[in-house]
Amino acid sequence: MKFKKFFTLGLATILTSSMLVGCGGKASEEKAEDQPKTEETKVIKIGMITDTGGVNDESFNQSAWTGLQNAQKEVGKEKLEVKYLESKQDSDYISNIETFVDAEIDLIIGVGYKLQPAIEEASKNYPEQKFALIDSVVDADNVVSLLYDDHVSSYLTGLIAGKMTETNKIGFIGGMKGEVLERFRWGFRAGIEAVNPDAQYVDQYVDSFTDVAKGKSTANQMHSDGVDIILTAAGAVGTGAIEAAKENNKKAIGVDQDQNYLAPDHVITSAIKNIDVSVANVAKELVNGNFEGGEVFENNLVNGGIGIAPTTDKNVQPDVLKFVNEQIEKIKAGEIEVPGTEEEYNALKGE
Repeated sequence: MKFKKFFTLGLATILTSSMLVGCGGKASEEKAEDQPKTEETKVIKIGMITDTGGVNDESFNQSAWTGLQNAQKEVGKEKLEVKYLESKQDSDYISNIETFVDAEIDLIIGVGYKLQPAIEEASKNYPEQKFALIDSVVDADNVVSLLYDDHVSSYLTGLIAGKMTETNKIGFIGGMKGEVLERFRWGFRAGIEAVNPDAQYVDQYVDSFTDVAKGKSTANQMHSDGVDIILTAAGAVGTGAIEAAKENNKKAIGVDQDQNYLAPDHVITSAIKNIDVSVANVAKELVNGNFEGGEVFENNLVNGGIGIAPTTDKNVQPDVLKFVNEQIEKIKAGEIEVPGTEEEYNALKGE
């Protein structure tokens, strides 16, 4: 398995914001324009399989789909056809993969760590089929794996939350407990404690990426207990928590993509994963004949793969932003170590 610290497909040029000086279904398809085909003309087909959050989760899956659409716009419909299949339940992953294999899709993209077992099995069953997997790794020559330093982006939002809380109580809502969301959790907590060790931190997993009502009710309970800022890393569940922030006049932190548009006065920042850009780059490499399986791309601060939202300056004071940007440069330089697991967190605290 080949690891690349820098996403060499052009990701480093995507962010110009000062913020980065630095989460068997229905199919949707964008069809290629009708035109005569020659032997030299081949439309590349890419199919994306969502996790149970669905393509309109305002977060993880939606960002990946946006990336495919952007790639199609850039290279043209005459060269690239993109489509997706939604997974209503975990058992849909394998059947959705089979559907795309039968349709002779050139590249099948699995969105999220929950698809890792299905992609791993399919990579063995179909060694000539190309796959890509987001947020987990399959060690196979026909799979590209895309990883993100989630703990670092959540750490940066934790710095902001720790400095901006008025009640000194900050919360985290997670979807389903697993390695990826634990990175968000521990990075966020470490960021809070780095600037405000006296702040009270609370967290809760809701065991869902789709239950918007659960996100809202959980956030409402936290708000009633005095929590005034909540980061929700739970796909569509987060929209419920953001709605609670609007109704209760509290602050929310978005995830995966810039979610400020959901509540401009209440979403103060977002822990960004530029999934759309990395997916678009993989798609374009495939169209250009440069797809190379068996690689793991690590998306981080240095190459612009993660960070905080460009709209952060709308609701965060200049002095706080200045401080966060200084911390970004220190992380890039290796001067700050950000924990992504409970063990790393305890080690940094000397426990």
